[in-house]
Amino acid sequence: MVDDADMAGDRSQLMYRVVMAVATPIVRWWGRLEIVGAQYLPASGPLVLLANHDSHWDPVVVGVAGVRHREIRALAKASLWRNRVLAWVLDHMGQIPIERGRGDAKALAAAIEQLEAGACIGVFPEGTVSHGRTLRALSGAGRLALAVPNCRVVCVAVTGVVDIVRFPKRPQLRVEFFEPKDGQPQPGESAVALTKRTMAEIRAIAPPVVTGRRRHAAAEQAALDAAP
Repeated sequence: MVDDADMAGDRSQLMYRVVMAVATPIVRWWGRLEIVGAQYLPASGPLVLLANHDSHWDPVVVGVAGVRHREIRALAKASLWRNRVLAWVLDHMGQIPIERGRGDAKALAAAIEQLEAGACIGVFPEGTVSHGRTLRALSGAGRLALAVPNCRVVCVAVTGVVDIVRFPKRPQLRVEFFEPKDGQPQPGESAVALTKRTMAEIRAIAPPVVTGRRRHAAAEQAALDAAP
């Protein structure tokens, strides 16, 4: 007999690959996707990916970049589940809804359970799209990594993604996977310290960028520059 969990896993893997295949022409071909450091993605075992977040396209771009190596279960904002069709797709991809800024214990518990089963969990530690601002890295990503023995942490620096919506300008997407310079989680290291040091390395490669079409982005950047 086929186990129900195995069937659910097969369905989520199929849906995930379908969505990534649909997104591939935009991301890989139109976006001229460059992937660096894919060798840092282990083929199996618990893995936490930490990435910068400057565009709503980031999860799709990272997913396409890593699809040949790992299926990524992302912690995604719960508001996406308000759309029934999108909710159905996300659920069948195995994505995890999380309430932003509320210390969502249920979402973290679900992510830890998947990590313990050997999954790859993708997290945007800043919690929301940056809109060109420097945001505080939240501790949730570090808590996930520290909660599961032998869990590996890989950083993801994503650049060029804000240009996807700036047609006819053609984007130049780049996704760089890399190991934290100061190593994997250290004994006695706090979740906050782990998240902060990894995000500092990511943001050194991919500084915050204003999203949106060029006119809107220029106005928003001017407002940021004028702010005290």
